[in-house]
Amino acid sequence: MSVKNLVEESVRLLVHNQDAVSVSEVDDRGTMVYNVTVDKEDVGRVIGKDGRVVSSLRQVITAVGAKHRFKTVVKVNADS
Repeated sequence: MSVKNLVEESVRLLVHNQDAVSVSEVDDRGTMVYNVTVDKEDVGRVIGKDGRVVSSLRQVITAVGAKHRFKTVVKVNADS
């Protein structure tokens, strides 16, 4: 399973509208940036109270990226 698939499946488990979830992967000078787009009604579920959910997701993805020897960044965007 790729890191992109891990991000996508993890976010799909958190949201109500799973069809609106999309993840794009961009290599920015050696750092893999994962842009997560969800329905605007699900943004709060992904971010969580005080950002705890997205922080936990970022920690897991950072650990997986470190295992594969690259840096990662996870960004959450709302689909308008």
